[in-house]
Amino acid sequence: MSKKKILIFDDDKTILDVATIIFEESGYEVGISETSHDIIDKVSQFQPDVILMDNWIPNIGGVEATKLLKNHEEFKKIPVIYITANNDINALAESAQADDYIAKPFNLDDLEEKVAKYLKG
Repeated sequence: MSKKKILIFDDDKTILDVATIIFEESGYEVGISETSHDIIDKVSQFQPDVILMDNWIPNIGGVEATKLLKNHEEFKKIPVIYITANNDINALAESAQADDYIAKPFNLDDLEEKVAKYLKG
């Protein structure tokens, strides 16, 4: 059975490093990106089962990047979990057409649980 794949878009190296370690230890294959303008190329190359998307990510931001993905016929069904420290996370996630969201700072167990929920299928 092939490993489930998680693609993480965040410009915070610490979050990328910690999340990569946590998810790889749990048996997932992890891809990372510190920019979001090339989301279609990254998703096309990596073929993730779920995406974690930061709000404040260069160059176009999480909302626009998620919208690009959700308006793309081939990739629109990939679940996107929106991650931000913004107080208005619910509205941002909804505006981006994300499938779910988690607030920063987040508990790693909560993040793992949320990801697992979308990878059960």
